[in-house]
Amino acid sequence: MAGFLKVVDSHGQRIPASALTNSFEATGRGRRLGTWGMNLLGPNAVMWASLSVLRSRVRELVRNNPLAQKGVDSLVSNLVGTGIRPRWNLEDTALKAKIQQLWDDSTPEMDAYGTSDFYGLQAQVARALAESGEIFGRFRPRYSTDGLAVPLQIQLLEADYLDEVFQIMNGDNIVRMGIEYNPLMQRVAYWLWKNHPGEMFQIMNMLIRIRVPATDVLHVFRPLRPGQQRGFPWLTSVIIQLHELDQYEDAELVRKKTAAMFGGFITEPVGEGTEYSPLGRKTDDDGNGRDIIAIEPGTFPTLPPGMDVKFSQPVDVGITYEPWMKQQLRETAAGIGTTYEELTGDLSGVNYSSIRAGIVSLRRRCEMLQAHTLVHQFCRPFAARWLDSAVASGQLSIPDYSANRRIYQRISWHGQGWAWVDPLKDIMAEILEIRAGRKSLSESIIEDGRDPDAVASQIAQDNARSDSLGLILDSDPRNTAKTGVIQTGETAMAKESAVEPDPNKGAAPEVQE
Repeated sequence: MAGFLKVVDSHGQRIPASALTNSFEATGRGRRLGTWGMNLLGPNAVMWASLSVLRSRVRELVRNNPLAQKGVDSLVSNLVGTGIRPRWNLEDTALKAKIQQLWDDSTPEMDAYGTSDFYGLQAQVARALAESGEIFGRFRPRYSTDGLAVPLQIQLLEADYLDEVFQIMNGDNIVRMGIEYNPLMQRVAYWLWKNHPGEMFQIMNMLIRIRVPATDVLHVFRPLRPGQQRGFPWLTSVIIQLHELDQYEDAELVRKKTAAMFGGFITEPVGEGTEYSPLGRKTDDDGNGRDIIAIEPGTFPTLPPGMDVKFSQPVDVGITYEPWMKQQLRETAAGIGTTYEELTGDLSGVNYSSIRAGIVSLRRRCEMLQAHTLVHQFCRPFAARWLDSAVASGQLSIPDYSANRRIYQRISWHGQGWAWVDPLKDIMAEILEIRAGRKSLSESIIEDGRDPDAVASQIAQDNARSDSLGLILDSDPRNTAKTGVIQTGETAMAKESAVEPDPNKGAAPEVQE
C-alpha cells in the first residue's frame, strides 16, 4: 500500500505491531491496564463542558470541608500575603517617588465594587484561581469628575461569566469556549454574560452575552499545556479524595456517637420478664417499644436467676487510623500544592531542618506562581493601563511618555517578605551573604518586600533625629562599629557572657577586639 511504513528487523523480517506497542510496560493493554490512560484529547477538549462541574464541586468543598478551606487559605496567604507591590525602576528618583505616591493614593480606589484595595483584589484573584481555575478582570475607565486619584478601576468577574460551551463563527473569527480569535489565533474579544448566570435575582432579558474587546479584559489562569484557553481549579486532583475523606470521618463520628448512646444490654431467659429492673429505674422507651433503664451511681443490684447484663464495648478505630489519615492528608496537601504541616497545623514530627526544607519548597512554588501568573497576567497589565490613564488624565506630567513608554513601565513586583523559622540564624546568614558580596543590601531589602530607597530615607531621618536630640543608640553602626567590626548575633552574646565584672573597679573591663 502506498505510503505504508513497514518496520523490519536487521534480517528484513517485519516486526509485528504488538511488539512495537508493548515495548514499555506502561503501554500494555491487558487486564491490568485495559483502556486506562488512553484519552488523547487536547488541552481544551478535555475541559469542554466540564469546567462548571469542577468549579461547583470545589466551591462546595471549600464551603463545607475544613481541609479544603484551610488549603485555599494557605495558598492565598503564601501567594499574596499583604500584597505584591510594585517598584518602578527609574533613575529619576523624584519622578519615581511621585509615581509611587500616586499609586499609593490610588490603591484604595481601584476596585470597581469598592470593597477592596488593589492588594485585596490580588487575594481574590489567588482564591479564584484555587477554587475556579481562572478569573477575569474588566477595565472600567472613569470620568475625571468622579474624584479618583486616577480615573481607572477594575471589575473582577468570576469564571462563570464566560460560558465554556459557547462556540460560534463571527465573520472570519471563531469563538471557542467563549473567547473570540482572529485567523492568527490571537484573542480579540470575550463573550461575557452581562450578569452572573448563577445569581437568583435575574431581571427579564438581562441574562444576555456582551462582546468585550480583549484589550479591556484580563484573563488570569495557569496554563499547563500549550494552547490551553481556559483554566481549571487547582484543587481538581483532590476533589474525590477530600469528599470521601469527609464522608469517612462523618461516618466514623456517627458510629462512635451511636455506640456511646448504649451503656449496655439486659438479657433475660426466654419467656420470662419483669415489670421493673433491679439495675435501675425505667425511663422512656427507645421509640420502638423497648424500655431503657437508667443506671444510677453507687447502685449494687441483685440480679434474679437467669438475668444477665452485657455492657456495650464499642470497637475502637484501631492503631492504624492515625498513620492512615496522615498519609491521606499528605497526599491531599501535595495535590493542593502546600505542605502537610501547613494544611493540618500538625508540627509533632518536625524539627528545624525538616520544616525549613518544606517551607523552602513551598516558597519556591509560590514565587513561581507569583511571577508567571499573578504578576504577569494581572499586576503587570493593570499597572501599565493605570500609568497610561494617569498620564492621559494629567495626574502625572511626563512629556516624553509616548516615546519612552516602555522605559517608564519597567516595574519590578515584590511580595511580602517571608517570616523566618529561626530569626537569628537567618539574619546572620543574610549578613554573611552581604559581606561576602554575594548579595547587595538593596536586594536583601527587596526580598523582604520593602523599597530600598524608602528604607534608606527612613534610616537617614532616624539618624538625623537622633543626632539633633543627642541620642546615642547601639543600633546605630556609627556608634557600635568604630573599630571596623560589627558585633552581631552569637558573637556579641558570647563576648558579653565572657566579660566578668572587676570587684575592684566596680565595672566590667573593656573587651579588646
